[in-house]
Amino acid sequence: MTLVSQRHPVRALGLFAGAVLVTAVVGSLFSVSTGSTYMALEQPSWAPPSWLFGPVWTLLYVMIAAAGWLAWRAGATRNELTLFGVQLVLNAAWTPLFFGLGWFWVAFAEILVLWLAIVAVIVAFWRRSRAAGMLLVPYLAWVSFAAALNVSIAVLN
Repeated sequence: MTLVSQRHPVRALGLFAGAVLVTAVVGSLFSVSTGSTYMALEQPSWAPPSWLFGPVWTLLYVMIAAAGWLAWRAGATRNELTLFGVQLVLNAAWTPLFFGLGWFWVAFAEILVLWLAIVAVIVAFWRRSRAAGMLLVPYLAWVSFAAALNVSIAVLN
């Protein structure tokens, strides 16, 4: 049994887009006014400008939703889709930990768990649809970069 009937792919796409949108909104609630907070932190020399995060995450969120939908279309199991949902929850949790609470080390531990969850989703989705797995590789790369930035900021602050 899957999320919705295979006869309703547009509805399923809407569900995946909606789930990713909720993730993005939760993150944005804690990052709306973080540009100045981010800039005030002691940062490594290779830290990107704050304006870059919005466009990168927008593209990644589109790719994440598409990956979920493609895996679903290819017959992803309930467990695989649950894992996909878990990584979305972990994604949404990082921003409040880092920006909302300023718990840099807790956020770093959380992003490591997120990284493992993304790897697990890539492996699971790859078996169903190589395209679905490949769509998540840039997400993994960005989260890897974010983890390195997170730990650097934690050390410097």
